[in-house]
Amino acid sequence: MAFRFPLASVLRVRESIEKREELALQRVQFEIAQVRKRIDLVTVEIENKHNERNSALQKPIHARQLHAILSEIDAGVERKKTLLGTLATLEQDKEKRMKAYQTAHADRQMLSDMLTKQRTGYDKDQVRNQQKFLDEIFSSRSSRN
Repeated sequence: MAFRFPLASVLRVRESIEKREELALQRVQFEIAQVRKRIDLVTVEIENKHNERNSALQKPIHARQLHAILSEIDAGVERKKTLLGTLATLEQDKEKRMKAYQTAHADRQMLSDMLTKQRTGYDKDQVRNQQKFLDEIFSSRSSRN
């Protein structure tokens, strides 16, 4: 008789749920990395504009040129604020996803442990039954002689 785990279908469902939660967590982590990369790029742009403004102030320039540089700096700062807000939202989503993944992992792990325990018990019973069978054969051959 082959080993049969009565909760195999439940285990497959739990594995599927765990995988789904893991993929959702990875997707959020990827989005966080992308937003951080954009924040870094915007920060560099802002620094470049500050450097451009500082060098422009060293020589005579038109007020509209200075105003344009300052407007670009302000726009960069606003983009950075928006990205930081997006990052905060994604970080909260990441925490939720992490908790969901940990719960799904624990649920699946519980069933996997149960499967391992039942499989170990089954294997021990099989070995015991085989040994009993061999003992009976040996015993019957011994009694014949």
